[in-house]
Amino acid sequence: MAETVPKAVPAATLRRWECEQDRLRAAVVPEDTERWQREPGWAGLQRVGGVDLSYVKGGDGSACASLVVLGYPGLEVLYEDCRMVAVSAPYVAGFLAFREVPFMVEAVERLQREQPGLRPQIRSLQKKGDTFPLTGTSGAVLGMALRGCNNSSKPLYISVGHRICLETAVRLVKSCCKYRIPEPIRQADIRSRAYIQKQMCSPPAVVPSGLKRKEDAELEGKSHSGRNGEDPLH
Repeated sequence: MAETVPKAVPAATLRRWECEQDRLRAAVVPEDTERWQREPGWAGLQRVGGVDLSYVKGGDGSACASLVVLGYPGLEVLYEDCRMVAVSAPYVAGFLAFREVPFMVEAVERLQREQPGLRPQIRSLQKKGDTFPLTGTSGAVLGMALRGCNNSSKPLYISVGHRICLETAVRLVKSCCKYRIPEPIRQADIRSRAYIQKQMCSPPAVVPSGLKRKEDAELEGKSHSGRNGEDPLH
């Protein structure tokens, strides 16, 4: 869940984000490429993952980044990783990934280092009455709106993924819904909120993303370089 923190974004930063979006969009493979996708009943699919960021009330940028891995098709939790983080990038509509994804990437990298065997594998649709296509101005189908469960009046919006076609993505999301929200994301949200509650008794230690730490280190290095070039005081 995102929390709006008013903060001006330099035009150069927005242009850089737009260029990165264009680069990633061009690299997307909107087709099924994995073996499990071709197996009857997806017999080879054993793990699915979900991520979430829950913010501490107060708007200071403190949040909990959560990653969970669930077994499939039983949807039991096999792994969870929760960590307090310091979100410094501002919220800009259409660019949420640049605010939150760095922390999620770091969580996945920790999982790959510590328990690589638990790495999640999730990386023309007929209208059934509970789905309908979302099309762009060109007429291309960009995603689907899906009713997560029979009692839900709010749809889920599913876009095509990387190495997974839209039809498979919709089927997979439907198979992961016990309630309105797909279970991997629902569990990540539940556990991130619970982790924040546990930390409320004492100020939690928060860490910036790796990108933010790199930027701070570069600024610190420039600062030291400038001081080293000054004349010594007499």
